[in-house]
Amino acid sequence: MLIRPVVASGFFVILILATPAVALTAAEKMETCKFGADHQKLAGAARKKFLAKCMAEAPAPAAGPKTQQ
Repeated sequence: MLIRPVVASGFFVILILATPAVALTAAEKMETCKFGADHQKLAGAARKKFLAKCMAEAPAPAAGPKTQQ
């Protein structure tokens, strides 16, 4: 009756929350880095330096709820 839609919506929420929000492949990461360089209107050596640094960085940790200390 009503349980089936509730369970289905619960699975949907879990799947959405479990989806990673970071680039998984080098190609995806390069695309993200190029977008950042384009956004900053970088060219030449500055663009190359930015892309090298961007590709070398580890992905930022996911923002989670902050706890009070």
